[in-house]
Amino acid sequence: MSKSKEQKEKKEEKLEQEALEQEVQAQAENEAEILREEESEEVSREEILQAKVEELEKANAELKDQMLRRQAELENYRKRLIRDKEEAIQFSNENLIRDLLGFLDNMERALAAAKTTGDLDGLVQGFEMTQNQLLSTLDKNWGLKAIDSVGQEFDPSLHEACMMAVDESLDKETVLEEFQKGYTLHGRVIRPAKVKIGKPE
Repeated sequence: MSKSKEQKEKKEEKLEQEALEQEVQAQAENEAEILREEESEEVSREEILQAKVEELEKANAELKDQMLRRQAELENYRKRLIRDKEEAIQFSNENLIRDLLGFLDNMERALAAAKTTGDLDGLVQGFEMTQNQLLSTLDKNWGLKAIDSVGQEFDPSLHEACMMAVDESLDKETVLEEFQKGYTLHGRVIRPAKVKIGKPE
């Protein structure tokens, strides 16, 4: 083989070697670039996920705060309702008491007049007038009515029999005497009259 041919072959081998090295280097650079892009995408995905986590945590904290505020509002509302109810019960009889104050004033005046003048008949008359006025007001304003008993037929829903006597002149059980007056409130018996009844033989 001639020297020039040999040199030519070596030169070709060297060129091939250089071309191969360049190709390997280009491939390595290409792979390194792909790795850098993948790492960048991964970092970007992590940042997005982190941002979403922070956003959800913030929304969760806001919802928790709203829930706590609503619970506090409900508790305050419940306490206010209880306080209003207690106050309503405490002052529910205010109008009744106001109506009764006038009768207390009249009784006080009647007692003072009786002490000054010594007039017992006037005192009795004053008390009778005050009693009638009181019963009238309680009936008109509050629905309280006295049960009419004496001479009426015995009714166990209105009367409580405390004594009994046989009376031949009667044809049915009749109230002969009243020991304690009974009352109804808006038609409902709140205290039956205690009575003596006569029973036919």
